[in-house]
Amino acid sequence: MEMLLMGAALAMFGLAVSCLAFGAATHEEPVMEQEPALGKEAVKAAAVNARFFAAVPALPVAAANRVPIEALLLQIENHVRLEQAAAACFLESPSADVLHGRTISPLVN
Repeated sequence: MEMLLMGAALAMFGLAVSCLAFGAATHEEPVMEQEPALGKEAVKAAAVNARFFAAVPALPVAAANRVPIEALLLQIENHVRLEQAAAACFLESPSADVLHGRTISPLVN
């Protein structure tokens, strides 16, 4: 019975601490009543100047030198052909060396 009462007391203590933490987290700051127009202007100015990112990042050099989509598609098709040839080679003679060996594809997977 004593353990049950101790558990209930600890549960009530935990509930009280949780309520205090929740109240502190959701507590709103009092608004300045003296100069409401100044408070609103300050909030508007802060909202205009507040951004998640401070500055627009510069484009990297790679973005300026774009590669045509046809060249990328040819590289991908070549890579797929080489990977299929490596898979066929493994199916012909399965071994750990063939399985873990690298292909001659310039793309790293």
